[in-house]
Amino acid sequence: MVHINRVAKVVKGGRRFAFAALVVVGDAKGRVGYGSGKAREVPEAIRKATEQAKRNMVKIALREGRTLHHDAFGRFGAGRVVLRAAPAGTGIIAGGPMRAVFETMGVQDVVAKCLGTSNPHNMIKATFAALVNLASPRSVAAKRGKKVGEIIGRRDGAAAAAAAGA
Repeated sequence: MVHINRVAKVVKGGRRFAFAALVVVGDAKGRVGYGSGKAREVPEAIRKATEQAKRNMVKIALREGRTLHHDAFGRFGAGRVVLRAAPAGTGIIAGGPMRAVFETMGVQDVVAKCLGTSNPHNMIKATFAALVNLASPRSVAAKRGKKVGEIIGRRDGAAAAAAAGA
């Protein structure tokens, strides 16, 4: 549960209330999704949002199962987010809606900053835009037809010596 919004429709005889829920679901192993649902009652809105979130789950590759592979930038509407990989022991340093995404995804170390808007819908959509653009070294190596060691910049002894002497 990330956010619940109550809206009122004024009708003859008073106000009619409806609720909109924003929910994030994940398996704590890199799969995460979000959904929103609207209904006249809060539990029904949450149920609808949870079903939509389960349908919209995406798989995000994590480094060592605890952080992101590289820094990322995402935007949606006026919402802009910056996500940075962090060393072990840092924890989740992120604002409300982004924190929910990282906790359900299973990330343990990340630094994130929300810029522009504090609207939870736009913050979550911008966070997902950034997460979808993340690429693991293995996937990049497969696309380029190279080895993972060549992608992440590790050099063998001969190449390192040649580079140092040049």
